[in-house]
Amino acid sequence: MATTEARWWEAELYRLQGELLCQLPSPNAPDAEACWRQVLDLARSQQAKTLELRAALSLSRLWQLQGKRDNVRQLLTEVYGWFTEGFDTPDLHEAKALLNA
Repeated sequence: MATTEARWWEAELYRLQGELLCQLPSPNAPDAEACWRQVLDLARSQQAKTLELRAALSLSRLWQLQGKRDNVRQLLTEVYGWFTEGFDTPDLHEAKALLNA
């Protein structure tokens, strides 16, 4: 990315880095959260709503495990509310399930 400046998937790469940090034998939740916050900022600046939703889902799953339900609801309500179609996609299904939990 640094060489070509092609940044279309930069947000997804950082999101996956966060996922991997949580899969380590000693999960690194603070660094994973930092990755996902970076993805949210990046996806918003690129107006990439699907990538923003994926980052919000990743961060919400972590927050749910940490008992931060209000944070989950606030974040997902904001991102989920943007969508007007595609409600049969796995990402939006998961977002709806987390909102209902």
